[in-house]
Amino acid sequence: MGLAPERVNHAGRPTGRGVWRLRTMDARIVRAAWVSALAVGACLIVAGAVAQEADRAPVALDLGGHPPAAVAPLPAATPPPATAMAPVPDASAPDAADNQADNDQPANKVVALVGPPVPARAQAAVLRVLDKVSAETMAFAAPIGARVRYKNLVFEVKTCVTRGGDDPQPRPSAYLLITSDAGAASGGVMGPRQVFKGWMFANAPGLNALKHPVYDAWLVSCSAATPAT
Repeated sequence: MGLAPERVNHAGRPTGRGVWRLRTMDARIVRAAWVSALAVGACLIVAGAVAQEADRAPVALDLGGHPPAAVAPLPAATPPPATAMAPVPDASAPDAADNQADNDQPANKVVALVGPPVPARAQAAVLRVLDKVSAETMAFAAPIGARVRYKNLVFEVKTCVTRGGDDPQPRPSAYLLITSDAGAASGGVMGPRQVFKGWMFANAPGLNALKHPVYDAWLVSCSAATPAT
């Protein structure tokens, strides 16, 4: 090829310029090997990246010749909504319903109590007296505040009222004093002595009766009624 023959030594090894050429060729071969190795490595890296991208991309299957449908990306996961904790009511705090009930009640309401009707007050009381010795009876009217004598008894009526005047059975009652004055009637020296003080009831003569050994007396009715004051 137009190259001068190489010189060799007695051992058969090239010497001089031939040695330099061999060394230059060895360096070129090594450099080409490194370049090839780098190129192969770069190709492997690119191939791996392409394979990863292919794995990540969605695969659309062609079924029946129809074009692949677009695959919608998955929605991002949203965190669950935070639940607001309701405040715990205070047991010591007053309830709004109780406050409303208290406000609905009238303050300082005065309730007027309705009593029984006022009884009719009479100007006189009709009394009946019985003499147990002679069996004599007598009815008479005793004016309010006046002293009326029957034999040894003196009657003084303080008040006489009739309750339930509109009822079929009215309830007359009288408060009176009865005094026994036997000395004045017989001319003796014995002074007056009170034998009865209290209420007599016409509908119940035995409820509070006169207790006397000779006489018996009870209320019959109230007469000449006037409005009570």
